[in-house]
Amino acid sequence: MILVTGAGGNVGSELTGILTRDGHPVRALVRTPRPLPDGVEGVAGDLNEPASLKPALAGVRAVFLLGGYDDLPGALAVMRDEGVEQVTLLSSRSVVGGHSGNAVAGMHRAAEASVRASELAWTFLRASGFMSNTLRWIPGLRAGDVVREPFAEVPVATIDPYDIAAVAAESLTTPGHEGRAYALTGPEALLPADRLRVLGELLGRDLRLEPLPDTEGEFDDSEVTSTVQDLTGQAPRPFATWARTHLAAFR
Repeated sequence: MILVTGAGGNVGSELTGILTRDGHPVRALVRTPRPLPDGVEGVAGDLNEPASLKPALAGVRAVFLLGGYDDLPGALAVMRDEGVEQVTLLSSRSVVGGHSGNAVAGMHRAAEASVRASELAWTFLRASGFMSNTLRWIPGLRAGDVVREPFAEVPVATIDPYDIAAVAAESLTTPGHEGRAYALTGPEALLPADRLRVLGELLGRDLRLEPLPDTEGEFDDSEVTSTVQDLTGQAPRPFATWARTHLAAFR
């Protein structure tokens, strides 16, 4: 049994789909009852309350884990005590090159440190910026054809959450990934204006980017890696594919 935390999120929802498609038993950790895909068992629990995890961990061998919780060491201790053998943690490339004062990078560094100290076998998925972050543009696009975005001159090798999930599935179901930290990116580094151009072409709209001031230095998230293809055998999806799949959300 594989337990997926954040099963309703961008990566977790894709991961539950991949695992069930491939015939793996999947359980979703949920705070409250919610509809789940066929074949996915939902069990209540809260990572902020480690003792509440015990029912969800019955028979679980591996966990897909998100960071940022109040007592992650406590949650990991419960997982270990309940017989979990392996954890795949969704992390960020910012743990390596991120600004020392950046709260997001600090959260991911703390999560990695907690997992390392847990004595569980671990894999870290250090992902680039998500293509799904583009959904933040929807309110602006409902109001007009201008998108306001900081770091307008910063290229990012954004990645489709599906590709992160595909690597997560590999790490959770095949051997040889223990103690590995994988840097995951999409196939190319794009500026916000590049993504907006692709989206505008698909929507048939003349969209324009208006840069906002940069509030702090950004780490270099432009390097493209081959990790997704190396591990899954499939090239990572380009932004146009992600945008086409989610186009209805922008109409």
